[in-house]
Amino acid sequence: MKIDRKNDLNIRLLEVFGAAMRNLTMVAAAEELGISQPAVSNAIKSLEAQLGFSLFERTSQGLVASDEARLLHDEIEPIFTMMRNVEGQVLAVRSARKGRLRIAATPPLSQSVIPVTLKRFLVDRRDVHVSYDVRGIDAVIRSVQSGGADLGLLLGLESYPGCNVLPLFSGSMECVMLPGHPLAELTHVTPADLAKHDFVGIGLDHESRLGGLVRAAFTMSGISHETNLEVRYCHTACVLTSAGLGPSIVDSFTSSFMMSEDLIRRPFVPEIRVPATAVVREDKPLSRVAEAFVEELKTVGNEGRQPVDV
Repeated sequence: MKIDRKNDLNIRLLEVFGAAMRNLTMVAAAEELGISQPAVSNAIKSLEAQLGFSLFERTSQGLVASDEARLLHDEIEPIFTMMRNVEGQVLAVRSARKGRLRIAATPPLSQSVIPVTLKRFLVDRRDVHVSYDVRGIDAVIRSVQSGGADLGLLLGLESYPGCNVLPLFSGSMECVMLPGHPLAELTHVTPADLAKHDFVGIGLDHESRLGGLVRAAFTMSGISHETNLEVRYCHTACVLTSAGLGPSIVDSFTSSFMMSEDLIRRPFVPEIRVPATAVVREDKPLSRVAEAFVEELKTVGNEGRQPVDV
């Protein structure tokens, strides 16, 4: 069948024709397409005028397709199947249900908020592929800058040259201990309180950002920060405290998301605020998938800001 170029078939008319073939009534076709019955009837008449032959016989029972209609439908149905598949892919991308996300995170968040977020985020996103790496803060920033990660997730960073730093939620440092420890009787814990009880528990690496903040708080209080066991990560400190190696000062994300119920949490005073942030390249906007993950992360992070058990 040769059709003159000035009479090229309209894709919308073919779409209406396909709906009419599937339903064989004008009413059902109109309902499927979300248009009026007269609009369906007019579209079919317009298509028949372009083709030069009748597509349907109208009867009291509905539509009866002509032989020509069945031949035409056999030709165009694969095209519409492909278009429906493309439309499904577009909708999946638009709704953040399809795509790729590369995350680099520092241990405090990777061992507390992020696992919960990933579980929620991926439960109905089977077509989203996530690459997830845990690194130190400098390595996380380098990974974002080089394009190796779409998102860098970390604590304590509020700005960085060449990057956009997005605030997520905020926490603070807390003192954790086993039940029965004298510090558990207090509503909050200060450096002076720790000194009274011969604080020799677990300390954070003095080169780490959080460890430096804790030591600065001790120095401002005129108290020596002495520990006989130093660790790099807050999660490790909590594990060792649970094992009976003494109290430790950790971020509230780690303490609130620890699965052990053995630990008692108390606010550390002077307060040390710890912002959780996402780092992204200035020249690369977030994808829909990344935006959806950040929103889920904010929700989980704010849920984790539970009051300490006094």
